[in-house]
Amino acid sequence: MQLRYNFRVYPTPAQQHALARAFGCARVVFNDALRARQTARENDQRYLSDGELSKQVITLAKATPERAWLGEVSAVVLQQALADLNNAYRNFFASVTGKRKGRKVAPPRFRSRKDNRQAIRLTRNARFVVLGNGRLRLPKIGDLAVRWSRELPAEPSSVTIVRDATGRYFASFVVMTKQDEIMPAAESEVGIDLGLTHFAVLSDGTKVAAPRFLRQAARRLARSQKSLSRKVKGSNNRKKAVVKVARAHARVADTRRDWQHKLSTAIIRDNQAVYVEDLCVAGLGRTRLAKSVHDAGWAGFTGMLQYKADRYGRAFARIDRWLPTSQTCSECGRVDGPKPLSVRSWTCRCGSVHDRDINAARNVLAAGQADNSNDRGAQVRPASVLAPRREAVTHSDAARSTRSVERISAAL
Repeated sequence: MQLRYNFRVYPTPAQQHALARAFGCARVVFNDALRARQTARENDQRYLSDGELSKQVITLAKATPERAWLGEVSAVVLQQALADLNNAYRNFFASVTGKRKGRKVAPPRFRSRKDNRQAIRLTRNARFVVLGNGRLRLPKIGDLAVRWSRELPAEPSSVTIVRDATGRYFASFVVMTKQDEIMPAAESEVGIDLGLTHFAVLSDGTKVAAPRFLRQAARRLARSQKSLSRKVKGSNNRKKAVVKVARAHARVADTRRDWQHKLSTAIIRDNQAVYVEDLCVAGLGRTRLAKSVHDAGWAGFTGMLQYKADRYGRAFARIDRWLPTSQTCSECGRVDGPKPLSVRSWTCRCGSVHDRDINAARNVLAAGQADNSNDRGAQVRPASVLAPRREAVTHSDAARSTRSVERISAAL
């Protein structure tokens, strides 16, 4: 499988200038290509192919005085900018036609030099190389100093140089990992119930407290934001304040990502199968709990669990988000009805006393195991039975008016 490895790089001032020139050239090619396709659409002309677009905005543009400086950077950087545009169009068309599932994808937009993130990508055609002294050699940029936190498992197929909002530079390598990274088999399986008070509650009773990194840094972030609001727009002091705010947010994001990596690795290492609930994070992010939901970072954590399970030979599955895991008794299977969030424990009619979160995690585990059994052809649900006669007949009041039906549906 393909994985991405990120490392911090430290370019010299001259190399920073060369990278800024490469960022600008890639941005201009992307915008010129997008403008050319938009113009062709407005004039009822046919869709420009990739080859025609490359010839127009790169090959012919280099011969003009206005775009002659495009030759100062690697041609692979410009071609990859066009590849990004083509990929954005493919995602947009797939979303419009329904081939792409999930949230709708907007059409490509123009890039700006004021964007917080600037990036260029080089493939093997660019002949980038990791030197024996640990430096990364890039064409027309030079040898970059890299802080290697670990070794690459294989030769990278591409590298992306990223400059974030804080002014830090990163090298992101794409490598194809080997198949010999399968972990030894584990006997246990686990279901995970994600929450806000406890970040994760496991079906074995383990509760992981929510670290709330954003809440802890709220006072420091507030001071930085207030300092930024007092600065005059366009001044150098305002630019420095913007970087200071970005660094505060980057510190929170980095700390959260590091903590989630450690937790997800421990869960994958200790369990053969992991099951989580398919939460609608986008919907929860529009409620009054939005700040806490975004601070938790559920989507990033479940994404880590999924790719690590694929990498190390573990099973991973998401159960249906509409299953009443918090309302169902994990002992007898009785659905006891909805309960407010203030109810943290409840007693089922069968006599079982449940912790709300642990009971939900056990139901997540049972649902995930049932789905896996169904994939192997086993009978995991009761077989169909004939309805009782009193439920199969047609009642005299079946032909009720549409208004009464709507009233009953609204009441339910």
